[in-house]
Amino acid sequence: MSVSGWILFGFIAFIIICIEALIICVSENIIWKIISGVIATILIIASLFGLLWYYKNTASGQREIVDQRSNFNGGLERTVTVYTATGDIIARYTGKIDIENNDGGYVIFDFQGKRYMYYNCFVEIIGDINK
Repeated sequence: MSVSGWILFGFIAFIIICIEALIICVSENIIWKIISGVIATILIIASLFGLLWYYKNTASGQREIVDQRSNFNGGLERTVTVYTATGDIIARYTGKIDIENNDGGYVIFDFQGKRYMYYNCFVEIIGDINK
């Protein structure tokens, strides 16, 4: 699970625990206190399994995990090939590469301690997300 997933789980668990504490303080019946404790525990466990399912079984969750791994490790093992408009190869880079996302018609990436910027080129990026 990603860091943001753990933060979300902590927030959900905190809210459930606060509601449980409120029920325990307000309720005078011991049965309601026990039942609310059991329900709170079940809700916390269900939210944990729900988030784990989301990050393991959805494409969006898996992309978030890969993005986080890339951010924490300084990039992923990738092959970046830069082409001209006619299809000629300008450059090819293979190794641990960190690519910056943008919408400005250019690509920026860091490779072996250098920053590369290509404007108005066709760029093919193949990454090994399983490493």
